[in-house]
Amino acid sequence: MIVVATSDFELYHGVVNELRDRGSQFTTIEPDQTLPEPTDVVITGADHADSFDEIPTIVADPDEPRLAVDQALTTVRGDTGRTIIGVDPGRKPGIAVLAGETVVAAFQVPLSDAVAVIQREVSEAADPLVRIGDGSRLQSTALVNDLEDVRVELVDETGTTPYLGTGARGMEDVLAAVNIARLEGEVVEAREIEPTAGELQVIKDRSRERSETNRAIDESLARQVALGELTIERALAEHRTRGANHRNDDGRERGPDDREEDNASSNRSSSEDA
Repeated sequence: MIVVATSDFELYHGVVNELRDRGSQFTTIEPDQTLPEPTDVVITGADHADSFDEIPTIVADPDEPRLAVDQALTTVRGDTGRTIIGVDPGRKPGIAVLAGETVVAAFQVPLSDAVAVIQREVSEAADPLVRIGDGSRLQSTALVNDLEDVRVELVDETGTTPYLGTGARGMEDVLAAVNIARLEGEVVEAREIEPTAGELQVIKDRSRERSETNRAIDESLARQVALGELTIERALAEHRTRGANHRNDDGRERGPDDREEDNASSNRSSSEDA
């Protein structure tokens, strides 16, 4: 039995709502009341962290009730396995968090948010492990290189995406992440790749789609995006800045004809000076 023992209104409602959403059995008491039988784990606040010496106690943060509930459910189930996070990389990676063999959380977020989600999930775990699929080369490389202070394995993701029947469409990336989490991979600290011409063209096409003026970024900026040094939004901003610095007085972007005219003017000036 999970017992929620707190007089903190915010903490109480956060934890109770999380437990109800999962269909978990629990009861609530005031922190100074006697624990009911049987009590397997207590969820409480920092002000009562030492009040239940002989019972496993989870100290919950009011801002992160889900993490406390994850830990409590893991304790009740008796899971002793480490926390493993599987990631199916892509523009919107699927992320699955496993405690032992149990999936305790799942996410699908934009690539720009993925590292923050992963780091939040490993922050409270003992000896966490992140396993990233080796597909989507550019995205998986960006994730590997941006994750710090956590063990990362690169996993062969062949065959990890399951067949989805009627009503299950849209879940493939998360389910693939679950399968990736359960496969052993190769430990990596960094990953270096050279973007292909095709990959750069895809990035340029995506930048054109997002551009207000229907203009694609140049290849040098596309390469920085491919290597994770810039987001497409920042690359577009840089592209606009460069364009603004290379415009004529009438607002037109300078082109080859303008540069030829500049050279001709320079040559005329040199002849006159001579």
